[in-house]
Amino acid sequence: MNRLFLPRVLPKVRIPTSIHTPLILPLPLPLHRTLATFSTPDHQSISDAIKHDHRELEEYYTKIVEAQDEDTMVRWQNQFVWELARHSLGEELVVYPAFERYLPNGQQMANEDRDAHAEVKVYLKQFQNLTPSDPDFRPTLDSLMNTLRPHITQEETHDLPALERGLLTKGDKSAASSTVTAKMTPSALKTDEKDASKVLAKSFERTKMFVPTRSHPSAPDRPPLFENAVGMLATPIDKLRDMFERFPEEKKG
Repeated sequence: MNRLFLPRVLPKVRIPTSIHTPLILPLPLPLHRTLATFSTPDHQSISDAIKHDHRELEEYYTKIVEAQDEDTMVRWQNQFVWELARHSLGEELVVYPAFERYLPNGQQMANEDRDAHAEVKVYLKQFQNLTPSDPDFRPTLDSLMNTLRPHITQEETHDLPALERGLLTKGDKSAASSTVTAKMTPSALKTDEKDASKVLAKSFERTKMFVPTRSHPSAPDRPPLFENAVGMLATPIDKLRDMFERFPEEKKG
């Protein structure tokens, strides 16, 4: 999870105040944090990437609930919103289209997951606009998690294993149509499946760098509408807002 946090030493920007005396200012912490997301993790499969995000979201929820002061609670609230918004859109733009492409019942699976996301986004939209002193803060967070947990379980126990099998089948079919298939071993086919899953994971992580970082329930939840319309409008606004939000600091050591 350390990839989400920034080093304490910030880069510096030179703003010329005169020809001879430059003024050196540090970049705002959230801006540096945003720029740091351009280094993507190296997950070995799409399942690893999705599960990694799930575990982080569960941890952030616990951090919010166990926070001893309002400032800490707000920082983890922002972290939770930032990650869940990006994760959801990454799935909608990369993972669910893969369901539709590689699985016989992929269209139905993708639509069910999009419906689950729609409900989560409504709660996330409410939650991101609340403060810890608001009486609805904890109930809204709990409602969000009660909706999110079954979705996480469904993805990890059914959807993702099915996708990994679909990617393996794709590799088998590609090999069968190749002129060199006769010499390909089962281990080679397994490597092809792993490569396809790893490529999908990298696409998922890269997509997360360019999507909005807050919930927008009214936005289309599938390409190309999302990419061409609401997404491109909301992303820079959200990232600008991130510059002025508080986030958890990097852990020492």
